[in-house]
Amino acid sequence: MTGKETKSRAAIYARITDRIVADLERGVRPWVQPWSAANGAGRITRPMRHNGLPYQGINVVLLWSEAVARGFASPIWMTFKQALELGGNVRKGETATTVVYANRFTRTETDEHGDEVERAIPFLRAYSVFCVDQMDGLPEHFYGRPAAPAAPAQRIAHADAFFANTGAAIRHGGDKAFFAPSLDLIQIPPFESFRDPESYYATLAHETVHWAGAEHRLNRDLSRYHSDRSERAREELIADLGACFVSADLGIVPELEPRADHASYLASWLAVLANDKRFIFSAAAHAQRACAYLHGLQPQAETVPKAA
Repeated sequence: MTGKETKSRAAIYARITDRIVADLERGVRPWVQPWSAANGAGRITRPMRHNGLPYQGINVVLLWSEAVARGFASPIWMTFKQALELGGNVRKGETATTVVYANRFTRTETDEHGDEVERAIPFLRAYSVFCVDQMDGLPEHFYGRPAAPAAPAQRIAHADAFFANTGAAIRHGGDKAFFAPSLDLIQIPPFESFRDPESYYATLAHETVHWAGAEHRLNRDLSRYHSDRSERAREELIADLGACFVSADLGIVPELEPRADHASYLASWLAVLANDKRFIFSAAAHAQRACAYLHGLQPQAETVPKAA
């Protein structure tokens, strides 16, 4: 990778991390905020591309954050060119939102023995998108009000089935929610102790993301969770992001009460982000893998479309 390419990637990491740091410094978790802001506007979903594919990983966080900051109700985003191809246009004066595309390309190089070898080179590119709320002239279906959420009983039944299909051992009782790696067990307070069903399922999603990271599943290193404050904060960020992704996929709209430890986690996240501009990207990638893993445990494993 050239020095120019390395600097370009570093600039993208820094720009996006600085945006998230600004939110965290205000006490706002940008990946959670849309639940309260968008509830009245319609269906909660991941941000979608013009072709219906959902965004993934860090792009979900970026677009949710932007939608809340600017009051966008539509979950659909596209490039300036895509809007033109669909017969629409971006209104004059509207500003774009940055998202990223990560991939690898193969380069043939000569090794120390003079042999040609294939080397996979990672790359990261930033590009600009606009929300449908910033456009005119698109086909009518892009502006249709989202379908009303399913009746709570039906939607929650779907969530029940989702978590049951993972095969996770879930024990109810006590007043704390946690995953115990030594027992491979999720502990969660009784259903009726939550202020609403949605909060119960969002909490269960959080603990199930921890569960997915066990050594014999996705193999995230949880060995220092209780002894290393920074490692615990890192894992909690993964679970926080993953729970938001799962909740959005299931149509769950919780309004969780702030946890007593959130202030300390915010401080830990800010400390790490100040020194590691890739931290949020890595956490979002792990959260995305956990979400995909849980979807893969469903009967006739769901096909989760991939998009940047």
